[in-house]
Amino acid sequence: MKLGSKKNNKRKEKKKWSLKKKIITITIIVMIFFGSTFGFLFYGPWDGFRNFWITTAMTTLNHRYLATWFFSDETIQKVLEGNKVIEIDEVSDPNMIKFRKYTTTIYRNEYEKEILTHDEGALYKLINIEGDSYKGFLVAIYDPSKVSIATTKYLKVRGEDILTVAKRENAVIAMNAGGFFDPDWNSNGALPHGTVIQNGKVVSDYEDARMGGGFIGFTKDNKLVLGKMSREEALNMGYRDAIEFGPYLIVNGKRSFIKGNGGWGIAPRSAIGQRQDGIVLFLVINGRLATSLGADMIDLTDVMERYGAYNAANLDGGSSSELVINNQIINTPVAGGKNGLRDMSTFWVVKE
Repeated sequence: MKLGSKKNNKRKEKKKWSLKKKIITITIIVMIFFGSTFGFLFYGPWDGFRNFWITTAMTTLNHRYLATWFFSDETIQKVLEGNKVIEIDEVSDPNMIKFRKYTTTIYRNEYEKEILTHDEGALYKLINIEGDSYKGFLVAIYDPSKVSIATTKYLKVRGEDILTVAKRENAVIAMNAGGFFDPDWNSNGALPHGTVIQNGKVVSDYEDARMGGGFIGFTKDNKLVLGKMSREEALNMGYRDAIEFGPYLIVNGKRSFIKGNGGWGIAPRSAIGQRQDGIVLFLVINGRLATSLGADMIDLTDVMERYGAYNAANLDGGSSSELVINNQIINTPVAGGKNGLRDMSTFWVVKE
């Protein structure tokens, strides 16, 4: 072998070793950086990220391990205790809802103008919503008598996806409603949480699926009433369509006290509300997307308050948050099933 060839080989070996050393050095630096960043965010003196991480993970169906892997039960419980919704301890007063039509062109703010300016005789108006961490949709429904509960056709057997239900019900608008019993996070959407009232009759009342929350529903005179009560009290109240869920965001014009981030983390969200003039508000927020991380309870309450909700409540969220208008999926569901939709038990629908 020639001397020049040996020198060239040595240079190549040195270059390879030099490149390897650079890669190893960079890898170590990256590991140290991310390790220290991870440690600071999870275990450092600032608890904002830690609270966000734990509350978001603990309110998901399949990803609670993201909290339990890194934190003790004691730490998780402490965080949840410091981040929760303390609801207004009242039942909605239906006498405060007074249906009226507007002829004014003077509005209190831009949000009221968005709600009240619409085509003559319109059933609804779709409004784009955007915040610091989220994008979504608000639907103003001008006739509350058109809002009702629909359920899966196979109650106690299996759920159905929202498109199927919307088409069967001839619904112009459909949105997810209450939660459902989900043992081992492997439910098929068959058993709704708590009591479900449809057309003034109890259609489901599964005791084992009962959870925290209260009644969210419309009375026979089309007023949204929020209240924690028994099934018998709910029927005596005159509910025509209702589910049980929560937490309540606004009751009788008063905001719930939200401690920390509310304890529900940041995720896709759904909510329902009613203004004092009777206009019903459906709210669906996209989440777990690069363009929209999601909303917390403060975000939901802020949006509902801006648009004049006198009573408002959180609905089932996460992969259940879905909105359909005229048989088209409006938001971006994250369930990952057919069309990204999830089989569920109960739905709010709006029919002509």
